[in-house]
This record gives sequence, C-alpha cells and structure tokens, in this order.
Amino acid sequence: MQQPYEPSPGGHDAGTGEPRTGEPGTGEPRTGEPRTTEPGTAEPGTAGRRPAPAARVLVVEDDPTVAEVVSGYLDRAGHVVDRAGDGPTALARAAAHWPDLVVLDLMLPGMDGLEVCRRMRGRGPVPVIMLTARGDEDDRILGLEVGADDYVTKPFSPRELVLRVESVLRRTRPAAVSRPPAAAGLAVDPAARRATKNGTELALTLREFDLLAFFLRHPGRAFSREDLMREVWGWDFGDLSTVTVHVRRLRGKVEDDPARPRLIQTVWGVGYRFDPTAHEGEAREGEAHKDEAHEGGGS
Repeated sequence: MQQPYEPSPGGHDAGTGEPRTGEPGTGEPRTGEPRTTEPGTAEPGTAGRRPAPAARVLVVEDDPTVAEVVSGYLDRAGHVVDRAGDGPTALARAAAHWPDLVVLDLMLPGMDGLEVCRRMRGRGPVPVIMLTARGDEDDRILGLEVGADDYVTKPFSPRELVLRVESVLRRTRPAAVSRPPAAAGLAVDPAARRATKNGTELALTLREFDLLAFFLRHPGRAFSREDLMREVWGWDFGDLSTVTVHVRRLRGKVEDDPARPRLIQTVWGVGYRFDPTAHEGEAREGEAHKDEAHEGGGS
C-alpha cells in the first residue's frame, strides 16, 4: 500500500514540486485573487476525476498562511469558503451559514478542535476533516471518535486536501436509490441519510453511515481493511486504524452484544464480513426454543 504523503526536506512536494502549507512566501493563491481555472473545473493533474458539487466549506485554522493556502485551493476548485481563526468564531460562522464541510485544525487557541467538533456535531450532521500537526495514533483516533470523517497531518499537500474534501462531499451527497439496502433489521436511506435498526433510528456519524450502507450492499463478502479504505473512504492510502475504529464504533450501535459481534464479523487474516444470516439463524433458533417450550408445557 502506498504510504501517506511525506514532504521532501526542501519544503516542496516531492512528487509535484508544489510548496507545502505552513511556510511563508510560498506564492500560493489567496482567497479573492483571480482564479486560474473556471469554478468546478479540474485542477492540473486531476483529469478524469469526477469533481464534487460546489459546496460551502468552513476553514478553521489559526495560522494565517495555512488558512490562505487551503482557502485558495478550495476557492479555485469552485467551493465557497468561509474562514475562522478560533473556535468561538467558527461556531458563530457555522450558525450564520451552516457549512457543507468543515476543515478543522486540532490545535486552536482557547477552544481546541475536538471541542469545536463536538459542539458542531451536537447542532447537526456536518462532515469534518481534521488538520493536525500531531502524528500520535491516539490523537488521530480521538479526532475520529468525536465525529471527524477524515484527518490530514501537517505539513500536507494542498491538492491532497482538496481531493479528500471532494471525496467526503461525494460520499455525503449520494444519489437516491430506488430500493434502500436493508438486512437483519437494519436499513439505510441514502437520500435522507437515515439508518434504522428494527425501525428505531440510529445515531451514526457520516462515515459510520457510509460503512453500514456498504456492508448492507455486500452481504456475505469478506473485505480487507485496505478494501474498505478504498471503497468507503475513497483512498488508496491512509492509516488503517481508521477502519478499525469505525468498525468498532459501528458494532457498538448495530450489534445486540458488541463484545460478541454476530453481524459484522472479523475474518482472521482478511478483515471483516457482514453476515445477516447470523441474525436470521438466531431468530430461527429463538422460535425453535419457543416451540419446544410450548410443546413441553402442553404434554
């Protein structure tokens, strides 16, 4: 598997030669400068990629240079960009104009990105991509557990960030399907972004919803974590612990006993498999026990 982006020592992307974010004097486009491409058209090097629909993106970053670089690239990709340099301002901007996606720095003055993410998720569903200078797995997992849909470690390629933004937008704006997938008492409605278990609505994050919908569409098939990263996240590289965390959280919401998962099974040496027949087998076994008890009581 390709490893996540690592910058070259000279301050430029080793593959494209473009400047890294977070460095003064890089010459990156600023929000409000003339675009070099028409809104919604592909950036150089992205030919053949289906662009996501234009969206309102809130960039929350206290470093002015990083904020300008990120905003410039998103603006050139055709998105409407709002900016905030701290948590309270971000919450106020979100309340005034609810964003389609938030690019959120983890280390903010006063109120950190985790708290901002928690408060936004408390107001309503919104995709969040976390920016972090930390490389510790615990920090990344914590960001995912409070509702972030993806994370990018600084320094990063601005083009990669735009690709991640558009990948999340495509997956959170799915086309309606004629027959929503359902099995084992679980059902998802992609158009409404609703998931239910036995008729009761589930409180899923956006990525948990995508993962459950994918499992429901492919019952009985085993997928590796690499497969799930590619098919659900839309990326050929990344930290596979992201998949592990989301599977664990999803089990906690759909399994009757998360400590002994029956629906989302671990396939040792491979990955995971969604098996709705396990649920059906339990139901048949329960009915058989009821019949035996009834027959025993009538004899």
